[in-house]
Amino acid sequence: MRLLIKQRVFSWTDSYDVYDETGAQKYFVKAELLALRHQIHVYDMQGREIGCVRQRLMTLLPEFLIEIDGVERGSIQKKFTFLRPKYEVDCNGWRVEGDFLGWDYDVYAGCSVAVHISKELLRWGDTYVLDFASPADEIMGLLLVLAIDAANCSKGR
Repeated sequence: MRLLIKQRVFSWTDSYDVYDETGAQKYFVKAELLALRHQIHVYDMQGREIGCVRQRLMTLLPEFLIEIDGVERGSIQKKFTFLRPKYEVDCNGWRVEGDFLGWDYDVYAGCSVAVHISKELLRWGDTYVLDFASPADEIMGLLLVLAIDAANCSKGR
C-alpha cells in the first residue's frame, strides 16, 4: 500500500494533501498558524480529525507527541548530534533507520520494514512517498513521518 504526501506550495502554514495509490485524495494536513507550539492536524476527507502531532514545550531539543483520536500513542525526540540528525522514537515499538535529511529511511517493526519513506525529486513542492507493508500501519506511519518532518524543520522552536 502506498501514500503520497504533497506539500501545498502557496500556504501560510505547513499544509499537505495526502493521496492513495490510485491518486485519490485521502487526507489533508494542516498546521496551526497562531500556536505557542508546533501543532499539525490530520483530517479525513469528511473533515474529521484523525490524528495530531504536537510539540512538547520546555524541552532542550525538539520533541513531538503523536496522538490518534485524542490519545497519545507515541513520541519522537531529536537527539544531540554533530553530523546527522538522530531521533529517539517511542512509537508502536518501531525503530527508524536511514537518511533523514535525504528523506530515504525505513521504519522497522522487529526485523521487517513496516514503512519505507522516500522523497520524490524534481517536483513542485515537496512530495514524499510512504510504502506500507500493512494497511493497519497507515495512520501511525503517516503521523510519524509528519513528526519527523516537524523535528527536521524545528530550530529550537
